[in-house]
Amino acid sequence: MKKFLILWAGEMISSIGGGLTAFGLGVYVFRQTGSAGAMAIVNLLAFLPTLLLSAPAGVLADRYDRRTMMMLGDGLSAIGIIYILICILNGGAALWQICIGVFVSSVFSSLMEPAYKATVTDLLTAEEYTKANGLVGIVGSARYLISPLIAGLLLAVTDIKVLLIIDISTFLVTVLATGYVKKGLKSKKKEVAESFFESFKAGWKAVTGNKGVFRLILITSVLTCFMGVLQILSEPMILSFESSKTLGICETICASGMLVSSLSIGILGIKKHYKRTLMFALIGAGIAMSLFGIKENVVIISITGFMFFLMLPFANTCLDYLARINIDERMHGRAWGIIGLISQLGYVIAYGFAGIIADGVSKAAGISVGRGSAIIIIVSGILLAATAVLVGFISIRETPVSSDNK
Repeated sequence: MKKFLILWAGEMISSIGGGLTAFGLGVYVFRQTGSAGAMAIVNLLAFLPTLLLSAPAGVLADRYDRRTMMMLGDGLSAIGIIYILICILNGGAALWQICIGVFVSSVFSSLMEPAYKATVTDLLTAEEYTKANGLVGIVGSARYLISPLIAGLLLAVTDIKVLLIIDISTFLVTVLATGYVKKGLKSKKKEVAESFFESFKAGWKAVTGNKGVFRLILITSVLTCFMGVLQILSEPMILSFESSKTLGICETICASGMLVSSLSIGILGIKKHYKRTLMFALIGAGIAMSLFGIKENVVIISITGFMFFLMLPFANTCLDYLARINIDERMHGRAWGIIGLISQLGYVIAYGFAGIIADGVSKAAGISVGRGSAIIIIVSGILLAATAVLVGFISIRETPVSSDNK
């Protein structure tokens, strides 16, 4: 647990730094273009490599030292951010330059996720998984809770260059934390060598061979499409009638819901009814999302956003737990890569089309980009709640086969 907490702290710092860059680039691009579509393109290129490379990265996580992969991925991902910073220092970064930078950074970051999730399995027992995932949820919330507030306040007195410099400096802290965890922790390597394709095939079979897990992941892919709409359109919706400082404060209030539930899960855990909890958490998220865009009112946005983020750690923890106990832990590296690939395909659709559709709706209806974004968010929230009901019809084991310590 000590090593996990050190690794967790490093990831927390990295998440805050990455959130500063994401927030700053979103504001920077919107001020340059005034387009939700342009912001969506940047987010898509930042996300797509991580998605497409997650499965190969998962295979590598089972074949090579997972901590080394984390150090390389996190350290080298700074290259893309440094490139954007250099462009801005030379007079300003064009949209295509920002796209290149976030794409390069994302390519190296893709090594991180499967290795990190598999490392959690290496460090902890099955009984500690849900509490650990509550803490991991706090790392995810930091990107939305702490970073927007800091970034919004900094942008009120300085510019995006400061945010990028802070982000770049956090990479060193994360690499050092991972290096400490790596020391004295043996890498689990396969005794019988197998080809990369055979490893990938084994991981695919581990995921698809369990019908309950596979169906759950397929439904999750649909759900992430609707959830991705909120992630991509909330910023242009708010920036259309408020300042970047207000946006940062609003995002922090919304994301505090994730902090509250993550802390609750980290302390108490989730003992049973994982599938039911997952379903109701997603239904609640959909209802909150449908109310998020109902009016240009920061109070309403903050309250409904808080409720949306409050639901996410419950859903993520239950999904994580159900996948872990139903898949052989020797396959976890490649399995998490494939799970990430399938479950997050919905984000690609949302990132690729939500901004374009919002721009189109705003032009056709003669309304602002912000209100066009709000309409798409409302519709997606309704569809999210409706689709979440399907989770209740999935048959999947909810208790581990064995709870023996590693």
